[in-house]
Amino acid sequence: MTRGSVLADLTTLRVGGPVGSLIDAATEEEFVGAVRAADDARTPLLVLGGGSNVVCSDEGFDGAVVRDKRAEVSVQVEGAHGGVTVTASAGTPWADVVSRAVAEGWVGIEALAGIPGSVGATPVQNVGAYGQEVSDVIGSVRTWDRSEARVRTLARSDCRFAYRSSALKGSMEVRDPGGRVWRPTPRFVVLEVSFQLRVGALSAPLQYGQLADVLGIEVGERAPLAEVRNAVLALRRSKGMVLDPDDHDTWSSGSFFTNPILAAGVAAQLPDNAPRYPGGDGGPIDSVKTSAAWLIERAGFGRGFALPGSRAALSSKHTLALTNTGGASGDEVVALARHIRDGVRAAFGVTLEPEPMLVGIEL
Repeated sequence: MTRGSVLADLTTLRVGGPVGSLIDAATEEEFVGAVRAADDARTPLLVLGGGSNVVCSDEGFDGAVVRDKRAEVSVQVEGAHGGVTVTASAGTPWADVVSRAVAEGWVGIEALAGIPGSVGATPVQNVGAYGQEVSDVIGSVRTWDRSEARVRTLARSDCRFAYRSSALKGSMEVRDPGGRVWRPTPRFVVLEVSFQLRVGALSAPLQYGQLADVLGIEVGERAPLAEVRNAVLALRRSKGMVLDPDDHDTWSSGSFFTNPILAAGVAAQLPDNAPRYPGGDGGPIDSVKTSAAWLIERAGFGRGFALPGSRAALSSKHTLALTNTGGASGDEVVALARHIRDGVRAAFGVTLEPEPMLVGIEL
């Protein structure tokens, strides 16, 4: 157990105040034990992975911050189906899993290269990029159920995946029979995730036009795994979405707002040239997904926008990233997020929702 830690040192946005205690668990027994100890003592609990999808308050977190430091990967060859089942512990860096998949010829997550954080966060948020989502390949998620104090394995169908959401994420808001709300850590704490991947030299069919264009192929076609991964990394770097300690433009929590999923009638009120993607990625059949970045830019917030005197700014490379230009406070980040959200709502009648977990703060 470590005292004196601050969340600014534990997160990619580099904001946040002191924590009550920091516990790094080297084994599953230690990890579950730390979670149980906090719950038994009714101590606020924050299970933290790579710290890439959280925005923390300057007041800090007066509770236990627990990190799973395991990085274990096992592989089971499914000969009859021509694939593999890859099981990774929650603390395994996600980038390492993608790199190994590309090197070994495991198909299905190559377009998810460059996403920071650990494996445990991927099913909670149903991370996705460039036409792929982890829900496409997840077979099961092994968890610690904080309410029932036991290990539970959730099948893919149990996870109820949707756009940037899942039943695991939703369990933060659901009260248990004793009236307890689990936030900011879900009721179901991820221990390990099993991915079912196909074996091959070529990627899954590309579903994202920009990526297909970079590779010089059509949407729906395939490309060598390494070429897809490299193209994705290049695109992410061009948008400031690959972490670089020397580049403040990458000091962010990734995309700050999710792309809105709108009822068809609401989407019809947007300008004719607004992006529209029918089906809404898990929303009602008549829903429409639009682009948060497009709305932000058309509401008057360009790259590099900052409030007067603030050290928080939109990335100079991509308007979906709110960045820490050096020494920013959590209050400055939140003030910028509110200003952008309110500006988009005033311009288009659409309320943007934050993608990262907010700890100790509200928009």
